[in-house]
Amino acid sequence: MKASKTSKQWMREHVNDLYVQRAHKDGYRSRAAYKLLEIDERDHLLKSGMVVVDLGASPGGWCQVVADKLGRNGKIIALDLLPLTPLPHVEFILGDFRDDTVLVQLEEKLGGQQIGLVISDMAPNISGIDSVDQARGIYLAELALDFAVQNLKSDGGFVVKVFQGVGFEDYLKLVRSHFVKVYSRKPKASRDRSSELYLVGLGKR
Repeated sequence: MKASKTSKQWMREHVNDLYVQRAHKDGYRSRAAYKLLEIDERDHLLKSGMVVVDLGASPGGWCQVVADKLGRNGKIIALDLLPLTPLPHVEFILGDFRDDTVLVQLEEKLGGQQIGLVISDMAPNISGIDSVDQARGIYLAELALDFAVQNLKSDGGFVVKVFQGVGFEDYLKLVRSHFVKVYSRKPKASRDRSSELYLVGLGKR
């Protein structure tokens, strides 16, 4: 099957992308690593000894950042429907984080420890239909928020990718109802034309 003009353009931009090149040089699995690095530099989310859960973690760029920051002085548990090539200091659970069997595995890995931070860089498979893609993106963000609210310790933090458009303002209000402080971040590594934003929730109510 011949590649479409759009996919060829995307691949050309991807290969020439400075953050893609930096990721390759620095050993990160995705350019998304720089988004979390910038957010953490600004909001000081990653602290020694904390427990972090990464939703939709594959291919592992965000896990690498967290593991580098925490080292052995903390715990990171990654969850995804897709396999994750093993990473040092990262514990992985394959499956849907809404499933009871996955939650049981999570409890076992936590060993009584409380989750201090939930992070999610999940995005829908793009259909090309804006209204459909926006709805899917908001839905994933809602799932991540529900997980965070159910599992975070009191005063815990939350980072989630969300797309501006229909449903964004309602979602923002929902996040604000669960966290004392909520900030909107647009990292430099986010492409200018992308409608993606990251919401940072601090101090789970």
